Amino acid sequence: MPVISFANAKGGAGKTTAALLLATELAHQGFRIIIIDADPQRWISQWQEASGKVRNIEVISEVTVASLNGHLREMAPVTDYFIIDLAGARDALVTTALGLSDHVFIPVQGSAMDAKGAAQILDLLAILKKKARLDFDHSVVLTRVTSMVTTKALLAIKGLLAAKGVNVMTTPIGERTAFKELFETGGTLHTMDPAKVSNVDKAKENARAYAVEVLRLMPIKITRSAVSRLIGLGRNIA
Repeated sequence: MPVISFANAKGGAGKTTAALLLATELAHQGFRIIIIDADPQRWISQWQEASGKVRNIEVISEVTVASLNGHLREMAPVTDYFIIDLAGARDALVTTALGLSDHVFIPVQGSAMDAKGAAQILDLLAILKKKARLDFDHSVVLTRVTSMVTTKALLAIKGLLAAKGVNVMTTPIGERTAFKELFETGGTLHTMDPAKVSNVDKAKENARAYAVEVLRLMPIKITRSAVSRLIGLGRNIA
């Protein structure tokens, strides 16, 4: 069962939205998801409180450096994918979570500040690779992309990341009212009333394409009917 982390050392990069969209879309497809809310802002925990019980999703809100590995091992038999939403920081919990991840996604908006926050996470991955001999699969996902974000700006960001040998996902996450509404009212895109929220169908299409691309990057292919086994949990660091 793959462990997927979302990290950017700068807050406000769309990290939590990217994590929640992936979790709710995979749950809608029938996968069993555990979200580990390791962000001190606790946005996903608040989403859960507003949502009530959501099929195929469980949220773990209390997590520390000491407890993270235990949560992963304990819940592995009943989980298809772990999704970890990390703090907008570079601290011990972030470092530990990266060390246990099968793939790290780094959300980046179309701005130089976000690119620099992403660069800090990339530098941390490089340090872990050098000192702990851990090589992490990682990708950048562009978030909050609007028609106002110029092609020139996006090309500059992609160029900066390409120079570091970073995979940039083809599917960006758009700036959509429906995505914001998830945190206001709870639920998922599939429980949202199209009469009350604009362009829900386009939001669903965006989330579906994004999830499909993420699954292609996973080291372990999970089928909905399979019983999860305790394999490939992740990597431990000293």
